[in-house]
Amino acid sequence: MVRINEHYLKLQSSYLFSTIGRKVQEYQTSHPDASIIRLGIGDVTRALPATIIEAYQAGVAEMGHDATFRGYGPEQGYEFLRSAIAAGDYRSRGVQISAEDIFISDGAKCDTGNIQELFAADSIIAVPDPVYPVYVDTNVMAGRAGSFADGRYKGLTYLDSTSANGYVPAPPETKVDIVYLCFPNNPTGATATRDQLAAWVEYAKKHRALILFDAAYEAYIRDPEVPHSIYEIPGAKEVAIEFRSFSKTAGFTGVRCAFTVVPQECMAYDETGSPHSLRTLWNRRQTTKFNGVSYPVQRAAAAVYSATGAVEVRELVDYYLENARLIRTAVEAAGYHCEGGLNSPYIWVETGTDSWAFFDRLLSEAQVVCTPGAGFGLCGEGHIRISAFNHREKVVEALERLSRIL
Repeated sequence: MVRINEHYLKLQSSYLFSTIGRKVQEYQTSHPDASIIRLGIGDVTRALPATIIEAYQAGVAEMGHDATFRGYGPEQGYEFLRSAIAAGDYRSRGVQISAEDIFISDGAKCDTGNIQELFAADSIIAVPDPVYPVYVDTNVMAGRAGSFADGRYKGLTYLDSTSANGYVPAPPETKVDIVYLCFPNNPTGATATRDQLAAWVEYAKKHRALILFDAAYEAYIRDPEVPHSIYEIPGAKEVAIEFRSFSKTAGFTGVRCAFTVVPQECMAYDETGSPHSLRTLWNRRQTTKFNGVSYPVQRAAAAVYSATGAVEVRELVDYYLENARLIRTAVEAAGYHCEGGLNSPYIWVETGTDSWAFFDRLLSEAQVVCTPGAGFGLCGEGHIRISAFNHREKVVEALERLSRIL
């Protein structure tokens, strides 16, 4: 008989945002006239910038002529985009990343979920708490976690991220093999200093561990003291893989394009302790399981690095950052402690109450959707996440509604 992967049975009943979607739909069905404002899921709402659209359309037009048509592209991504990323995102900041280190994909969510395939089944995994659920769920699916009890999976190492440590966990006293870090953080909006990241790099080198660094929100950093990349830390190329995305940077949530950086120096080890290139392994995985991102999409992504595209993308990010500032200001004025909203599109609000109950209250009394912190882990209880991704007029209206009930 065909058998299932029983590790899937350990997963909680549904993905966090599926649960939110169901609850919102149920409310909308019972209140058909309600005007719901969504500040929950991190999905952008504004149109793609003009320069990106022009490049996208030009790429589509090329596909309409035999002379410029392209079929299968390189699984690693077209050289023009990889080189633009290496120059625009890394060498411009003094970080020596080559085009060969960069792998274009259809999303950072996919990459952060798929990367775990490269590692041994008994690898010890550390995740921050609160945490982006994909880091946890994909390792549960792979069998690296035990049963779920009291809000956590046995077998995983959780790194408490609380107001006491500024939502930036320090390396654990115990040894782990792989650690997921995300800065600016989803969901808390916290950022890490150079010294804090250096401590993690030192830990990884000491224990021959690997950092999986999710930098999907780096475009929102405005503080010049906050590093945009883990590779700004000396030695990080030996112990870290970095994930980036065009989704929140340039509005590609519906277009799908991202990239993962695996430096040539980054190694993992077999059971004898012999090193193996993770770049080679990731390339092998991608060439087997992935056929690349479409040519027009990669042309659109490359436009992000043009002179006009860079200006337009920064304006787009600044728009959402202003939304975030408005939200944080209003929530703090209501008497709540917040994190994020300064170098991040997320505002992490300490409510001190059951987070799903607070979610239900905002939905029922203000018709505003947030994300309950408990969905991100045990340390998320007593918090909610508010997203800045919406049109300004809707954000302002949502804040007016919230001011009447908070």
